[in-house]
Amino acid sequence: MPVDSPPAPQPPLVLDTLANPGLPSDECPRRARIQLDLLLLAIEALDLVGGEAMLTTAHDLGLNGLVRGRVHLWLLRGTNPMRRYSQRRPLDLEEAKALVIIICTLARRLTVLVRQLLLGYQQLTDKQLSPDHHFRLADYLIRFRSHFRARMNPRRAGVIAYSSDEKLDELAIQLLHQLLLCSGVLGPQRLWSSLFDGEVS
Repeated sequence: MPVDSPPAPQPPLVLDTLANPGLPSDECPRRARIQLDLLLLAIEALDLVGGEAMLTTAHDLGLNGLVRGRVHLWLLRGTNPMRRYSQRRPLDLEEAKALVIIICTLARRLTVLVRQLLLGYQQLTDKQLSPDHHFRLADYLIRFRSHFRARMNPRRAGVIAYSSDEKLDELAIQLLHQLLLCSGVLGPQRLWSSLFDGEVS
């Protein structure tokens, strides 16, 4: 008597909220891979236990099949070609969707802090003061610069563009704005669409 094969695992329903972008393949474009990793880097700079929170969030949302533990998350993030130890493996669309959902979930939890930092940055800018005058903002920027320099390949052209503290601070603030957009009800859809601007004909 033949034994029925177990049904193929279905992707979590939460991923159904993100429409396939109509690319020629199921692989995530280069710019999208970079952007997802940088947003995760910003979350790590905001939250000292951000890396652990990513894994916990993946588990809570039933995304374990796509983000299978710490090493696998590192491999997914390593598809960012700017990394020191960049992975040649592609990042498929389902994996990218999982990262988007994780980013937006964590951004929602960090909304109050992100708003405080952006407000502080605006106030300092209006007064022509440096971020050093805002302890929490300065702390975020220091950690972001440290994470970026430790993990990105300094020989890559995209990394060389951020060789100064000022350029890295600009990137870190830009990522805060993006995380704030991610934190809304339609955050996942906004982020997902932005990853493919100019990629879909």
